[in-house]
Amino acid sequence: MSYEKIKDIEAIEDFLLRVKFHNGIIKIYDCKPLLKKDTFKPLENENFFRRVKVDTGGSGIIWNNEIDLAESELWINGVTENSQAAEDKAEYKS
Repeated sequence: MSYEKIKDIEAIEDFLLRVKFHNGIIKIYDCKPLLKKDTFKPLENENFFRRVKVDTGGSGIIWNNEIDLAESELWINGVTENSQAAEDKAEYKS
């Protein structure tokens, strides 16, 4: 199964990520449960956490060569953002 590719990633407050996919859907992904795993411990450093970027091709996100997440994880476990901008855009089209 293939998942939508990632267009943009933004680290926001409280160890949350705002993930924008190429189809326009934005999901919020909570990284706090990951912090319990040794591999993800460096993300506790807020400056490091904020350095997240989209992997080449949009198939995931990376912090460094050892810490990454696949687009499927973000798509399946992310919560769709209810953005006012999306609602405004839909209203404008009707």
